[in-house]
Amino acid sequence: MKKDERFRRVIAYFQEHRPVAETELDFSDPYELAVSVILSAQCTDKRVNLITPFFFKRFPDPIALSKGSQEEVYSLIKSCSYPNNKAKNLIGMSRTLIEKFNGIMPDDVELLQTLPGIGRKSANVIASVIFGKPVLAVDTHVHRVAARIGLTRNAKTPLQTELQLIRYIPTSLIPIAHHWFILHGRYICQARKPKCDECGLSCFCQYFQEKLKSEIC
Repeated sequence: MKKDERFRRVIAYFQEHRPVAETELDFSDPYELAVSVILSAQCTDKRVNLITPFFFKRFPDPIALSKGSQEEVYSLIKSCSYPNNKAKNLIGMSRTLIEKFNGIMPDDVELLQTLPGIGRKSANVIASVIFGKPVLAVDTHVHRVAARIGLTRNAKTPLQTELQLIRYIPTSLIPIAHHWFILHGRYICQARKPKCDECGLSCFCQYFQEKLKSEIC
């Protein structure tokens, strides 16, 4: 199967079976999403969503957070991974947001990456979720799912995966495609034991066809 055909069929499947796909992080404004995204590194969305209600009650906006101490921030986020580093980044993010952007979250991916704790993946999440920008954040789920299906080839880094994917995904669908791949990887195409028997993509998935030698399709 040619790559453009594989993309077409994958996109058609998700459009039919997952027409609504959104982040599972709980947030109400750009600041809250930025905090949640920083916390989500190497941590599950479920864990982040347990932490943030208490966090936002104490630090409801970047001004409040900018005045907080690293010790207090740490005490609120210590149940997530790397709390020391994340506490430092959260305070740095809020202070930079106020000092450089007057407390207003920028919508540009490059500018977002000037905020402490915000790398390219996180910047793409914020830009696409909040501002609807046609950028695609690549995490381990997106990287794995795209490679297994056969949408990417020899992509060694998240950036290589991102660039290969956006070549074939229509611009208007790039923001939702990020969530399609994440949710598929989280619940179906899992790292250790992919649920191929439950997957509607198996008939045009390279992993299923080549590795499992399926004769079903």
